[in-house]
Parts: sequence; structure tokens; C-alpha cells
Amino acid sequence: MPLDTLAATASHALDVKHSRFVAHAAPIGAPEDAAAFLQQVHVPDATHNCWAWRLGDQYRSSDDGEPAGTAGRPILAAIDGQGFDRVAVVVVRWFGGVKLGAGGLVRAYGGCAAECLRTAPRVPLVETAVLALHAPFDTLGSVHAALPAAAAHKLDERFDAEGALLRIELPLDRVADLKTRLRDATRNRVRIDDNA
Repeated sequence: MPLDTLAATASHALDVKHSRFVAHAAPIGAPEDAAAFLQQVHVPDATHNCWAWRLGDQYRSSDDGEPAGTAGRPILAAIDGQGFDRVAVVVVRWFGGVKLGAGGLVRAYGGCAAECLRTAPRVPLVETAVLALHAPFDTLGSVHAALPAAAAHKLDERFDAEGALLRIELPLDRVADLKTRLRDATRNRVRIDDNA
């Protein structure tokens, strides 16, 4: 199943038996981004600041003083259940005086996180590849014309005595198409390195 990330930060508030839950979600690109987001939305006078994040195979969660497994894991389950990756979610709780029990906490934390993500603006994650191209000078017009058709964009371009050295990024499922286009347009004169 293709995964999404957030197009922007999002929030959602929920009241359960006088306790206030506020979920904050943000896209992340590294564990350091998650840590920075957690610090940014942490509310010192709240009863709990519970959180979870997923970044590919990496993930972390915290119950922040709630009974084990009643906050961080449900938040992580909401991230996974909504089909997200590269996302951090913090759910801040202000205790309202009525204990919710383990099941109630799981439903409140997981439900608040899930609703925040469900209503948030999404953007699909596309797996990409980076290629290095060496193109003789007289093929550069054809190379530059072929890049947009493969949804490729230049990361870097340098020149040497024989031509241009380009580093490009494109969707992984468009690599074969670009190679065919370049081979046909340049009579197979562009060298392509998949390990750029």
C-alpha cells in the first residue's frame, strides 16, 4: 500500500470526560526533526505530552507517565492505521478529574491522533532514485528535453572536457523509461550510473 506524509502540520482537539486532548502532527525527514517538533509543541503545564513517530522502519513512542501502552502505542497505531510515514504526532492531555481507565486512554489517545491525521492534508510519498549521467555536449538538448517527461529534476550539473555530468532525481518507477528515452534520443551515447 502506498504511504503518505503530511503536506503541513495539523491539529485536532477532543474532550473526553472533562479531560482535554490536543493532537499535533507534523511531517518529518529525520529523527532529529521529530525531536525538534516534540520540543516545539510540548506544553509544560499539561498533565501528559505523549507522542509517537514513524520514519520508514524507525519508530519511537512515549506514554509520558500514562500507564504503559495506553498512549504512545495507540498514537503509533493511528499513524500506521491512517497510512502515514515520515510523521510525528504529539497528543497533549490536561487531566479533567475523571479517570478513563486503560481502555478509555487507548481510545482517547489513539482516536484523537487518528482524527487529526484523517483530516490533515496528505501528500503521497514517492520512492525516488538518483542517477548520474555523463552526456556529450552535442546530446545536452536531447537530455534536457527527456528529463521532464520522466518527472526528473537536476540536483547538480558540472562540465568536463567531453560534456556534462548531471545528477538527477526521479521517481523509481520512471528510471527504465528515462534510460530508453536517452538511449533512443542520443544513439546510446549518454552513460548512466545508477549509484550516484
